[in-house]
Amino acid sequence: MPSATINVMEAAARKAARGLIRDFGEVENLQVSRKGPADYVTEADRRAERILRAELAKARPGFGLLMEESGETEGEDTRRRWIVDPLDGTTNFLHGIPHFAISIGLEEDGAMVAGVVYEPLRDELFWAEKGVGCYLNRRRLRVSSRQRLSEAVLATGIPFKGRAGKHAFLATVESAIDNTAGIRRLGSAALDLAYVAAGRYDGFWEFGLSPWDVAAGIVLVREAGGFVTDIAGRPAAIGGGSILAANDRLHGAVRQMLDNSLKASDEDLAPKSLPPHGGSSRAPVRSPVAGDVCRRQEGAADNDASGTDRGSAAPPTGSGR
Repeated sequence: MPSATINVMEAAARKAARGLIRDFGEVENLQVSRKGPADYVTEADRRAERILRAELAKARPGFGLLMEESGETEGEDTRRRWIVDPLDGTTNFLHGIPHFAISIGLEEDGAMVAGVVYEPLRDELFWAEKGVGCYLNRRRLRVSSRQRLSEAVLATGIPFKGRAGKHAFLATVESAIDNTAGIRRLGSAALDLAYVAAGRYDGFWEFGLSPWDVAAGIVLVREAGGFVTDIAGRPAAIGGGSILAANDRLHGAVRQMLDNSLKASDEDLAPKSLPPHGGSSRAPVRSPVAGDVCRRQEGAADNDASGTDRGSAAPPTGSGR
């Protein structure tokens, strides 16, 4: 059964989702209007964030908040904060594409300890808590068991116009085309990570992401037995700029594939650092739930870490989700 913390996160997500579902119906109608839906979507995003802020603050009044639209609010409890994206997949929402989600992560002492990703149109609630496991609604999830890169389907996000990293990204895509069964780009990093946790994707990589894009999804993958690092194989930082998530059997192969392709690119994708948010900077490397994974990987290279830390943060330069 979900804990009180997960129940708080679920209730907040479902309340905000009711407005998003209604607003999405209006956006579809606005596609043919002269004004277009952009202003309406911006307000829908803000409305959802206001609901999430109010519900989370009411349930846990001392916690801090880091939200995509309104930024950071310090709390009396300096050890814990919510990290929230009220509408991940904004471009999809704007164009009437039914693939978007609400993402809520809970950070404690610098480590992500709980996450909820809610896709309201399909009523899919992905949730996970440290040491408890990962679930879709009430069904336990595990990452896929594929072992061959040639059979793997990977997801990614595409840098948008005017952002650095295009040539490096294209190098990684070219390598993935040559070495995998296929690539998907659906436009929501939170759902991409949830799909890795559910075994729908075998892996996911992207550059230039922000903390709210990945905070919840990192917990989902880790608790489903997968590995999450940055592209270089270092423990994933929620603001580290790049991310690589995959099942435990393929993570090393995907990382090596990406590393080889990036060596051929002359673009520097290293993130610029920002000060960490209080507390310990490093989380446990593995989930206790995935003990079998831990034992298989003991003594392996440090590159296969699935923990999270605040680490450094990069400005949002990614795929314009």
